Amino acid sequence: MKSEKYERILGSTQALLSGETDLVANLANVCALIKTEFDFWWVGFYLVKNGELVLGPFQGPVACTRIAKGKGVCGTSWAKSESIVVPDVHQFEGHIACSAASNSEIVVPMVHHGGVWGVLDVDSTELGSFDETDRIYLEKIVGLIVPS
Repeated sequence: MKSEKYERILGSTQALLSGETDLVANLANVCALIKTEFDFWWVGFYLVKNGELVLGPFQGPVACTRIAKGKGVCGTSWAKSESIVVPDVHQFEGHIACSAASNSEIVVPMVHHGGVWGVLDVDSTELGSFDETDRIYLEKIVGLIVPS
């Protein structure tokens, strides 16, 4: 069951982040946890740097390196400072196709002191892979990650 998998990931995330202050190490391990448990097509982070999202740690095929604010699902999530669930990326106006294999996506902004400092992006080859359960748990996981 999906929520049970997320509960395991949540517990593992808390354990991995406990005492570790290196942001890259923490983001890499969180990607690996999510990718391993669910086998999604792509799991990764984009970090806000110099006014754009720049590719951070990820698991999956080669990805877009830079995304402008307000562009694609990631840039829109950043601009709105809210999670976005997209059942069919081909229906999302302005979708950035880093991979033709991606069919659904969820993006969760990482907020600290009222500002977005990055996003978690998860893609699936299946349509409609993400729902409210994914949003709730991915927001909880992201909430455990604090920028150093």
